Formats: sequence, structure tokens, C-alpha cells
Amino acid sequence: MHLLTWNIQCGKGCDGVTDLARIVATAKRISDADVFCFQEVSSNFSKHDGGGDQSAQLAALLPDYMPVFRPAIETVDQAGRLHQFGNMTLSRLPVVQITNHLLPWPEAGTVRSMRRHALDVTVRAPFGTLRIVNTHLEYYSAAQREAQITQLLDLQQDASTSPKAPTAPPDEPYESQTVAASSLMCGDFNFDVTDPQHALIHRSSRPGLNYRDAWTAGRPDRQRSPTCGLYDHVQWTNGPDCRDFIFVTEDLVGRINHIDVNGETSASDHQPVFVELAD
Repeated sequence: MHLLTWNIQCGKGCDGVTDLARIVATAKRISDADVFCFQEVSSNFSKHDGGGDQSAQLAALLPDYMPVFRPAIETVDQAGRLHQFGNMTLSRLPVVQITNHLLPWPEAGTVRSMRRHALDVTVRAPFGTLRIVNTHLEYYSAAQREAQITQLLDLQQDASTSPKAPTAPPDEPYESQTVAASSLMCGDFNFDVTDPQHALIHRSSRPGLNYRDAWTAGRPDRQRSPTCGLYDHVQWTNGPDCRDFIFVTEDLVGRINHIDVNGETSASDHQPVFVELAD
């Protein structure tokens, strides 16, 4: 199973050009992924997307994948037009369930910040059902990030201590739901690998299956590659940083065949991160 995660910055490259076709072509060239997880997908926020629906455009560019877009932000203007911003997961593995978790937003009115979410898509992987959690945590507020991390860990603890297999077809709401214990969580976490918030996830010791950093588990002897600030020196004035991660639950650590960061593309201010899990 191959997965690629990428904060695509609404398709805006370091050259200032917004080009979703370039994003998709680059992603496919890097990895023939079974699942693509994109962060910062916009609809009708003209400053970012020119007034278009980027989720529809990405779906059209990847016709062999089931597109799942859910917004963290939905606002309506005076003309009744919907504006959306959030994460998108596209899967060519069978999708069996979709859940959108709005994450905590404490003190929203006192610090520059925006609503964040975790898009939770359950797929049927070759080795079993798997929850793929695609998220993007708050940039400006460490306190908000910590509250968001706590909820993500709560969700994983609930899932892995109370898994559920469906007992009826999808047209029956009570018995058709799936709760998979195994999970892969990826995205832009907006903390560095040296930040204590990274350890909150990587060293968690809750009941059930805990998350572990796939790079640390899969490439323990190799220096970690930066995932942002390589080419955009305006937004990232302190230079390259590592803020994008893939975490897997403990039962999946042994399946990590390969994990890497593509450091060549400048199609976004972030770099794509991709992983291969053994069947």
C-alpha cells in the first residue's frame, strides 16, 4: 500500500503560480499512490483559488480515485455562495466509511487562528480495514494544537479499544458502521520534530494501539528530511523545517517498507511525504 501526503497550499507553487494539474502530475510522478492526502484545498476563497472549486478540479484530475473532501471552514456570503477550506483524501482502495472530526478551537476570538479538522476515511487495505486520518493542525497557537492533539489521541484510543465490524449492508445505519483499530494519521501538524508536541503523539502510551512516527520507526538511522521552507524563504524566514508527518499505529510499524520526503519539487511551500506499507 502506497500513500502520499502533501500540504499543497491551494496549488500555489513557490513561483507564485497556482496550478493543480502540476500538483497532481508531481504527486503521481513521485508515487503511484493508492491514497493521496492533500491539505489546504479551497473552494470560492478567491485569494487562494481564484474563485474555483478545487475539490472538484482535483477529483477530475484523478478520475480513478474516490474523492473525499470535507471542509474545516464553511462560510456563506451575502449572495448565498458557500466558501470552503479543508482537507481532501483520494483513494483507489475501497472506501467503507467517512467521518469528519472538527477539532477543538479554544479561545478562537483571542488569537489569530482558524477552525481545523481531521478527515477520517476508512479503507479496505490489503492487510485489513484501516482508518486514514488526514489532518492539519493550528499554526499560530500552541495551546490550540495541544487541544487538537489530545482529541486525535482520544479518537484513536476510542477506536482501538472498541473496534466494530459491520453486521449489515450500508443501508442500515445502526449496524453498517465500521470502527477500525488500525490507523495511519498524516498531514501538516505545524510542530517541529523536536517540539514536545511531537512526543505527545509518538510517545503516547494510552490503552489500545498508539501512534508512532513512521520515519522514526522505518528509518531510525537516517537523518530526517525537512518538509517545508526549502524553496519558499518568504514565509519560512528561518529556513527549512520539518512539520509534515506520517504516524502509524503500533501494529503497522512492522509493515513500513519505505518512507521518504521528496525534496525536489517547489510546486508548494511544503514537500510531499510518502510511505509504503507491506501487504
